[in-house]
Amino acid sequence: MADVHSKAIRSKNMRAIATRDTAIEKRLAGLLGEAGFGFRVQDAELAGKPDFVLDDYRCIIFTHGCFWHHHDCYLFKVPATRTDFWLEKIGKNVERDRRDISRLRDEGWRVLVVWECALRGRAKLSDAALKERLEEWICSGGAQAEIDTLGIHATERERPAPPA
Repeated sequence: MADVHSKAIRSKNMRAIATRDTAIEKRLAGLLGEAGFGFRVQDAELAGKPDFVLDDYRCIIFTHGCFWHHHDCYLFKVPATRTDFWLEKIGKNVERDRRDISRLRDEGWRVLVVWECALRGRAKLSDAALKERLEEWICSGGAQAEIDTLGIHATERERPAPPA
């Protein structure tokens, strides 16, 4: 199936996709603020340039778009055109996410990924449910988790045991 747009129009459309202050980031920032959490945004000194950094809790929060980061949900659809290109590009995003999260964890940060589907769409969580999950994880001391339409899930990677 051919792209319905010319290369120039497709390129213009892709450049217009925001990388900061997106609607899902704004919603999450509002919920964190309402819950009384202080945070910094888009810290370029940290791996992956996290969307939110909560220094008091040693927490990092990423908001991941379901398409760009290949979440297995109803918002992710494999493109019908240039499929190999898109799958390779998205695969590199996923690998970079793993590398960045691993680095942050090695540096002692706790990491939470909030998926786009939890923040928008037909199955999104309510503000109250989302705020409750955020507070639960931030205050719990859990090392690594993600929030999607089903709620919160621990995703801690295997870590080597400390030397005896």
